[in-house]
Amino acid sequence: MFGNLGAMEIILIVLVILILFGAKKIPELAQGVGKGMREFKKALNDVQEEVKNADKIDDKK
Repeated sequence: MFGNLGAMEIILIVLVILILFGAKKIPELAQGVGKGMREFKKALNDVQEEVKNADKIDDKK
């Protein structure tokens, strides 16, 4: 994920985020990102299941 970024760049990014959002908002921000990722993965799995089910139905015809 951060293959091209060195330690200093990551530290700088974290400091900028701390300055912009403040220490109290970061847990809320992380929680929102986590919820978004979970919803995306759930939707992706639902679509994959629908495709598998459609393939099974087509195979029966």
